[in-house]
Amino acid sequence: MKRRTFIAAAAAACSFPLATSAVPFVPPLPDFGGLGLDARARRSGRRFGCAIKSGQLAKDPAFTAAVLREAGTIVQEYELKRHVTQPAPGRYDFSGNDRLVDFAQKNGLAVRGHTLVWYAMNPPWLQAALPKAAPRAKEGLLTGYIETAMRRYAGRIGEWDVVNEPVEPKEGRADGLRAKNIWEQAFGENYIDLAFHTARQADPRARLFLTDFGLEHASRRCAARRAAILKLLERALGRGVPIDALGIQGHLKPFREPFDERIFANFLDEVRGMGIGIAITEMDIADRGGPQAIEPRDAQVAAVGKAFLDVALDNPATSSVLTWGLSDRYSWLSTYPEYRWPDGKPSRGLPLDSDLRRKRLWAAMAAAFDAAPARRASIQGEGVPA
Repeated sequence: MKRRTFIAAAAAACSFPLATSAVPFVPPLPDFGGLGLDARARRSGRRFGCAIKSGQLAKDPAFTAAVLREAGTIVQEYELKRHVTQPAPGRYDFSGNDRLVDFAQKNGLAVRGHTLVWYAMNPPWLQAALPKAAPRAKEGLLTGYIETAMRRYAGRIGEWDVVNEPVEPKEGRADGLRAKNIWEQAFGENYIDLAFHTARQADPRARLFLTDFGLEHASRRCAARRAAILKLLERALGRGVPIDALGIQGHLKPFREPFDERIFANFLDEVRGMGIGIAITEMDIADRGGPQAIEPRDAQVAAVGKAFLDVALDNPATSSVLTWGLSDRYSWLSTYPEYRWPDGKPSRGLPLDSDLRRKRLWAAMAAAFDAAPARRASIQGEGVPA
C-alpha cells in the first residue's frame, strides 16, 4: 500500500479512455538494453511468461530466441484446449503440448496448463454427448479429462487454469454466472466444485486457478464482472473448493474503456483478503482506436500498461504476469475482427514488435517489474522463483 499515492498520480491520465489523436509530446525512447522481463520480475519474487505455439518454435528460431531471452514461463496458446486434445471419445492428442513441455524442460522454463474446463473450444462429440449422458457418465465427461491431462503432466506443469471464464453477467443470471455454458447446464454451479476437487486429487502439488476476463477497467461492464467473480469466489471458498488463485486475464482496451487504478487496486485487495493468490495470465493491449501514428499510440499503450502493472505488482498476492503472445508478429489481436486494424497493419499490443524488437510497452513493463516491491510466497502451494 505504500506506493499507492505515487501510483495514483502516475495513473491519473488513464482514468478515462485514451485519446485517439496524437499526443502533443512523446518522450524519447528509453534504453532497451539489459535483462529480459523474467529476470527483472524475479528480483521481486515474481515471474514473467507468455503464450506460445509449438509451431512457432519449430519454424521461427529468432522468435524462439526472444522467448528464451524474455520469458521464464510458457503457456499454450491453444494446444491444451479440449477440441485439440480430445478429438474423439477416448482418443487423446497431446502431441503439441508435449513439444512445448519438452522445450520448457530443456531450457529451464516453467509451464502453465490452459485450460481444463471452459465453456468454449469443446469438441463437437462432447457437446452432443453431455446433455444425453446418465449422471455417472456425465460426471466422468468432466472429471475423466481432468485426471488424464493432469496426471500426464504431473511434476511438469505446476499451474493449471482449471475453470476458465465462468461469469458473464450480461447473459442475465442473477448470480452472474455464464448461462451459455455446457458445464453449468449439466451440473449447475457444482461443476466448479467437481473440477477443482478432481484437479486437487489428480495432482496435489499443482497450483489451481480460476480465470476470467473483463475484470480490469472502470466500466459498467467490468464492474458487473468483478462483482460476479467476487461473489462466486466467496461462495466456492465457503464450500471448501480448493481454488489457489484468481487469474486475471488482463486484455486491456484503453481506447474503449477507462482504467482507474483505485478501482482495480481495491478489487485486488478484496481477492487477496480471501486468502488466495493473484496472477495476470493473458495480458495484451488492444490498440485499435488509438492514434494512427505509431509513436503516440505506442506511448499511450505503454502508459496504460505501466499503470495497470504498477497496481497489480503493488499487491503482494500477485505472483506472475503472462502476456498472450510475446511479439506482434503472432498476436491474436491482429486476426480478430473487433481488434485488427482495417488497413491490415498489425496490432501493437505486445512487448515486442513484429520484428522482435523491444518497444515502449516492453520498457514500461520492465520499469514496472524494476519498481515492484519484494514479495514472499504466502499462499499454500506457491513457490518463490529460484
